[in-house]
Amino acid sequence: MNLSFNTSQRKLGAQGLTVSVIGLGCMGMSDDAYGRADDAESISTIHRAVDLGVTLIDTAEQYGPFNNEILIGQALQGRRHQVVLSTKVGFRIQGNKVTGLDSRPDQIRSAVEGSLKRLQTDYLDILYQHRVDPMVPIEDVVGAMADLVSAGKVKYLGLSEAGAQTIRRAHQVHPISAIQSEYSLWERNLEQDILPLLRTLGIGLVAFSPLGRGFMAGTAKRAESYSPSDFRYDDPRLKGGNFDKNMAAAEAVRQVADAQEATTAQIALAWILRKHSDVVPIPGTMRRPHLENNLGAVRIQLSDDEMNKLEASLASIAGPRYSEARMAMIDR
Repeated sequence: MNLSFNTSQRKLGAQGLTVSVIGLGCMGMSDDAYGRADDAESISTIHRAVDLGVTLIDTAEQYGPFNNEILIGQALQGRRHQVVLSTKVGFRIQGNKVTGLDSRPDQIRSAVEGSLKRLQTDYLDILYQHRVDPMVPIEDVVGAMADLVSAGKVKYLGLSEAGAQTIRRAHQVHPISAIQSEYSLWERNLEQDILPLLRTLGIGLVAFSPLGRGFMAGTAKRAESYSPSDFRYDDPRLKGGNFDKNMAAAEAVRQVADAQEATTAQIALAWILRKHSDVVPIPGTMRRPHLENNLGAVRIQLSDDEMNKLEASLASIAGPRYSEARMAMIDR
């Protein structure tokens, strides 16, 4: 497939971090939240991504737990210098189960040492606090992360799903280069407060779930169709009447995709790329064909009319983005 976008780069933050315009989210490669994965195909997908010019590879100690970092460490042997590698810490993991949040400084330092070993590297390009821990002042968290920068073990700092007040406080301790949060046509809650703040502070946005957990890719099914271990089984937007309303709203994406002779996933990603020059989506996939399809979004040029149609049709999505329990962990 003649597909490459090696020259397409975006800046994340004002500290010099530059990455490919689309990155690769790797959670599904080792986490049963999106169904069963295949290690060999996952490694081939990572290799294909790097071959095609993807530089931002995203993981977390929680994914698996731990298995995802091990997998990526294996996949990047001999290729580590070609990528911007990010991971996330801040959960308490006992055995193979996540049992809560833990961003105490000693735990942050210990978790990073574990991540470095599993990823088979001596530094991380981006270190994120995975979720804001209300029991630990963000100043203490970022202070510990900044010490890791001084030690040469981390290059840039980030936060995931942090609110405006937390971001401001964190940035006063040490420059934050990236915020990772859900953002897409399907979920635009960042536009009123968070995105303007990031631009004021010179922080980039890494958008996870840019395809609406499969909804914008045309692959989502009703929640009850998934296994109880699957993340989407408990997704309010895929349940009952919400699913029907959201499928109707997404018809606009399908119409634009047909007119462009593209896929719905490509249209959803192309919308982000045109809408914001400082946002980098990291669609997750476990398969090379899906990867190549996603990267095809860089060739799509959406007109003003198409942008307006998409935004108007998906202005009102039925249902909250997460279950009540998951929303309780979001710092907003």
